[in-house]
Amino acid sequence: MTPEEAKQQVIREVDSHREELVGLARRLFAHPEVGFQETQASGWLCDYLEGYGFRVERGVCGLDTAFTASYGQGRPAIAFLAEYDALPGLGHGCGHNLIAASAAGAGVAARAAVEGWGGRVVVVGTPSEEALGGKGLMVQRGAFEAIDAAMMVHPGVRDALANGSLACATLEVEFLGRPAHAAARPELGVNALEAMLLAFQAINSMRQHIRETDRIHGIITHGGEAPNVVPQFCSGKFLVRATDEEYLEGLKERVLNCFRGAAAASGAKFNYRWGEVQYAPMRHNLALAQAFADNLTALGRPLPAPNLRRSFGSTDMGNVSQVAPSIHPIIAIATEDIPPHSQQFAQAASSPQGEEAMLLGAKGLAMTAVDLLATPTLLEKVRQEFGGQRQA
Repeated sequence: MTPEEAKQQVIREVDSHREELVGLARRLFAHPEVGFQETQASGWLCDYLEGYGFRVERGVCGLDTAFTASYGQGRPAIAFLAEYDALPGLGHGCGHNLIAASAAGAGVAARAAVEGWGGRVVVVGTPSEEALGGKGLMVQRGAFEAIDAAMMVHPGVRDALANGSLACATLEVEFLGRPAHAAARPELGVNALEAMLLAFQAINSMRQHIRETDRIHGIITHGGEAPNVVPQFCSGKFLVRATDEEYLEGLKERVLNCFRGAAAASGAKFNYRWGEVQYAPMRHNLALAQAFADNLTALGRPLPAPNLRRSFGSTDMGNVSQVAPSIHPIIAIATEDIPPHSQQFAQAASSPQGEEAMLLGAKGLAMTAVDLLATPTLLEKVRQEFGGQRQA
């Protein structure tokens, strides 16, 4: 069997699984689960892959809803990453139901490459991309140490082969004040909510003097109990983003100074905690990306050239890309006037257009696995670009 024959087999395989994959995407969409609570989603994906001969290990890396599903033996090992967590209040407003189904479909279709040239394909179930960085935890715990290439396809509002992404740190803060009657004896109180508002104002002022590529944004998660009581407790959650981790470290300290100043001005006490996982910027492997682009062109969907100056936000796929050659292309399922993380985008994630993009992504990923397993020179080029030899 030639590589081209294997790719045609991949296409037929995805087409033959259309009903199952679309059904899986719809089931995930209809039963959204937030990060680290994706019990049904991970279970459905594992059941599907087990049904097609994959060796499934559930609850990997100490995470109940993470899994690995392998077909074949040894190296090279090509990974397809599945995301399946939903957004609180929005469901699959980021289209992770489509990411999960495309990864599962790619894994099953890529069995043809393993049968032809050996090696291994692995579908990696990665929980809680949206908020808690499940992939980052899995990287820390060694889930990608034996992976030679890692791939996923994300739905979006424009096609993209490779866009930049921002390093991101999560900050949880709280101010502790002193309650008092807000009308009768306000002078006895220390207003924790006012301290938080001062911090917001300081951050807004600081935004004028940071790089235009960087971002700071947050919410108040608790602002008081009653309007006639001086708030004694206020908490918030913030994201601090920058194009590189070195600049991010300095920006994090400047953000903390906004909160420290607000504490000093208000008299409230200030506590904070940085998240356990910091999202790394995406390190795109352009040799691998070009192979994927060539396959999508063959499928009738050419992708634009990489634009690493344009950012799509942050992703814990960036953490994976620091330890294994990786790609994170985007296939549009909606027009550019529809914002991701919205009800309109969620509707697109359950639309015929979204489901066609999911099937297209599955084909492109599996075809790229054929290239990697059947063409040692491509795999070597991918490894060299990543930064050195990796022993099989």
